[in-house]
Amino acid sequence: MKGIADTGFLVAFANANDRHHKWATQIAASLTEPLLTCEAVLAETAFHLESAALALAMINEGLIALAFDCRENLSQLERLAGRYADQKPDLADLCLVRMSELFPKHSVITIDRTDFRIFRRNKREAIPILCPPER
Repeated sequence: MKGIADTGFLVAFANANDRHHKWATQIAASLTEPLLTCEAVLAETAFHLESAALALAMINEGLIALAFDCRENLSQLERLAGRYADQKPDLADLCLVRMSELFPKHSVITIDRTDFRIFRRNKREAIPILCPPER
């Protein structure tokens, strides 16, 4: 599976008490290559888990790989920030939208079904997402 990891997925994977933990571990078990992500997602993950070491271990253990440079994509991120200003997206979400443009065969693995149904890559394309089942 080719995927782009969002914060909620990573937090659910690492936190056995998270309500999406079982789903996240099932996804992780099916991986054949690291999920791509960005430093903004890694920072959010460390914050929510209250552990930078745990977030960094996900890179070291091959669950995720950093595959995005904000500086190289600054103009595109600014464009996305303007387009979605009314949604008040955080930097991680903007980076993931841009990553979806750069890696079109990758689904965004997220628990944030609402925002990623609104966001569009390349202005009009729905972003393929993989979310936990709705209850």
